[in-house]
Amino acid sequence: MEKSARRVCGTEPENGDGEKISATAKDIVSDLLNQSVTAVKGIGAEMATGLADMNILTIKDLLEHFPYRYEDYRLRDLAEVKHEERVTVEGVVHGEPSLMYHGRKKSRLTVRILVDRYLIKVVFFNQPYLKQKIIVNETITVTGKWDQHRQTITGTSMTVGGYSKDKEFEPVYAVKGKVTVKVIRRLIQNGFTQYGHEIDEILPGELVQRYKLMQRRDALKVMHFPSGAEDVKQARRRFVYEEFLQFQLKMQALRKFEREQSPGILVNYELAKVKEFIEGLPFPLTNAQKRVVNEILADMKSAYRMNRLLQGDVGSGKTVVAAIALYSAITAGFQGALMVPTEILAEQHHESLTSLLSPLGVQCRLLTSSVKGKRRREILGELQDGTIDVLIGTHALIQDEVSFQRLGLVITDEQHRFGVEQRRVLREKGENPDVLFMTATPIPRTLAITVFGEMDVSIIDELPAGRKTIETYWAKHDMLDRVLSFMEKELVQGRQAYVICPLIEESEKLDYQNAVDVYNTLNVYFGSRYKVGLMHGRLSSAEKEEVMQEFTANQAQVLVSTTVVEVGVNVPNATFMLIYDAERFGLSQLHQLRGRVGRGSEQSYCILLADPKNEVGKERMKIMTDTNDGFVLSEKDLELRGPGDFFGKKQSGMPEFKVADMVHDYRALETARNDAAILVQSEAFWQSENYQSLRKYIQDSGVLSGEKLN
Repeated sequence: MEKSARRVCGTEPENGDGEKISATAKDIVSDLLNQSVTAVKGIGAEMATGLADMNILTIKDLLEHFPYRYEDYRLRDLAEVKHEERVTVEGVVHGEPSLMYHGRKKSRLTVRILVDRYLIKVVFFNQPYLKQKIIVNETITVTGKWDQHRQTITGTSMTVGGYSKDKEFEPVYAVKGKVTVKVIRRLIQNGFTQYGHEIDEILPGELVQRYKLMQRRDALKVMHFPSGAEDVKQARRRFVYEEFLQFQLKMQALRKFEREQSPGILVNYELAKVKEFIEGLPFPLTNAQKRVVNEILADMKSAYRMNRLLQGDVGSGKTVVAAIALYSAITAGFQGALMVPTEILAEQHHESLTSLLSPLGVQCRLLTSSVKGKRRREILGELQDGTIDVLIGTHALIQDEVSFQRLGLVITDEQHRFGVEQRRVLREKGENPDVLFMTATPIPRTLAITVFGEMDVSIIDELPAGRKTIETYWAKHDMLDRVLSFMEKELVQGRQAYVICPLIEESEKLDYQNAVDVYNTLNVYFGSRYKVGLMHGRLSSAEKEEVMQEFTANQAQVLVSTTVVEVGVNVPNATFMLIYDAERFGLSQLHQLRGRVGRGSEQSYCILLADPKNEVGKERMKIMTDTNDGFVLSEKDLELRGPGDFFGKKQSGMPEFKVADMVHDYRALETARNDAAILVQSEAFWQSENYQSLRKYIQDSGVLSGEKLN
């Protein structure tokens, strides 16, 4: 298989006998379509410049500049049209049109028409020339917005005479500058007239037949020149599958290539010791934890380097799974590293892992930017001579001076917060160590198999026994007094509370002031009854640690904080959380914050203080109060926010598709992924001419030559 994978990197493919396959008609066609767009009639130098601004450089680019929507001109019964919906109707003019002017250029043209059994009014603004075309008792076709209450259509276009089926669907394109929709339609028409016959099928025949897909040339034609809604649906279906399959082939080829080029280290852990460790835990593993532990240990014992993503909802027990994996590596004579994004989280993990592993003689150390001088030199020396078994820390772990004796397992927590380069540097501290990425941000399945498609994925989808569901309520700001009274009832019983203020990215100063204002307000409210702590990003590491230690020890009963407590903080006695301006957060971040409570055996509560201004904000609050399932929330968040903003900022690995939508077309995405996985593992895919176009796509992406995946 390795040999066949390397063939794709050459200039010419080979057949199964190692003989060169000569250039085919497909290659010539491809060259014709890849020539400059100026070969199309009507495109000169100036027009080509305008098209280049739209990333249309070749004939292929022009023909694949798909409409982003279609104007639907099909006739509809007004009884079925909703208020303010766009509609096209055919009617007979019932009386002379009336034209009124307002100022020099503003006008209002009104006419009554009989549509079936309805006598309605049509109004055209600033189109006075239409009056000459409207004749009593003649038929006109009108498109516009329907006002159900006034029985009026505000017209945007009108044609004289009966309805024409030839224009039921009209494509609308994204355009720029001087290139109008009308111009791009004409140029695409010219492109098809000249080069439409050169468009060839790129999918293998068995896939086209299996899914009853339109041929590529036919589908392209329908996308630009549709005859009806069903045709567009089938053409779009074809390109959705094609785009997903091509992308998933890149991901699966990358996975195959990395596995074959990066032989792993064989971690021959001592099974008896690992079992003894698991049996000695103060709590039994859930079935989900057992399943993922088995998946991880199987990877560690294989000849391939582990490249696995571990997803687990807040409180699902990922830390214990990480501890088992680290201990397994240690029993085989290797060291382990755990890298996390914040010092608070690093300290929490260090404390947890030390309590679990130190009774077994495992040496755990903490390395962050706060560890300096003699202590730092001691840790670096012990790491190099093998005294330290597990090193936990922030990005300080990837500094040049950090050198492991025998690194066998790298775990990265909240991995999406680190760049690809940071993760790579840590991995290269050892010789092909196994890699486990962990996240408490439940990633929707569609994103997991798209952005992280080259990884194996394990999911802990079960919470430990005894955990109570966090009761979540939405309150408006004018109910704050009632909310604070509710909070005090918890504090009276010896519990603790978080109060979260939003992180406003545009201004760190505003964020800081917000937290300070709330802190001052609560200090006045509670007086000497309870101590209020303050945590925000401007505190030094030592100050943050002091605040957290106070709260952990219940010396402070209320902690006012920005989102720095979003991950990793574990105070089981905290049972109450109040989130100010909750509408500013995405569902996944709200769920992360909520996960800071509910970590003990007592009932916990989360209050969302919000006055959302739009329907999306209101929907977000409703969803949060309806479910505690992070995976359900992540799917909803993806629907509401879109894939580009799921992680709070544009994810660099997020693919952009011309037609496909990974949220709404997720079934096609999963089908394409399964097909790609089977193809990439088959000898025929790498050797048969049937797959030449798809192989070329992978080759052009740079995946098999080790270049960065786009």
